[in-house]
Amino acid sequence: VQLQASGGGLVQTGGSLRLTCAASGRTFRGYGWFRQAPGKEREFVGAFFGGNNRIYYADSVKSRFTISRDNRKNTLFLQMNNLKPEGTAVYYCAAGNPILSSVSSDSAYIYWGQGTQVTVSS
Repeated sequence: VQLQASGGGLVQTGGSLRLTCAASGRTFRGYGWFRQAPGKEREFVGAFFGGNNRIYYADSVKSRFTISRDNRKNTLFLQMNNLKPEGTAVYYCAAGNPILSSVSSDSAYIYWGQGTQVTVSS
């Protein structure tokens, strides 16, 4: 199983970026996005949960970020709008078989992409 994240970059406050996570090898019940800022713990951004085909977001990104999935290509997207400086982090995609109550927990995901840097300038 391989997860390849891409699409990061430098953007000004209020700008947009679209991250892509291409998964290969098999399909999973859950696909998530997490991020880790310098000096901070990794945090949940959002996830697609195949158990009910719903998408869940962290409160901090709700209404600004959108997750979508291309099932045919086994690809996950993260559209980030109205980016803020606190969004500067390495963004990771992950795949696993979480249960609904653990969809926001990084320990529920087995496979991780290499991360892509997002830098939001003020």
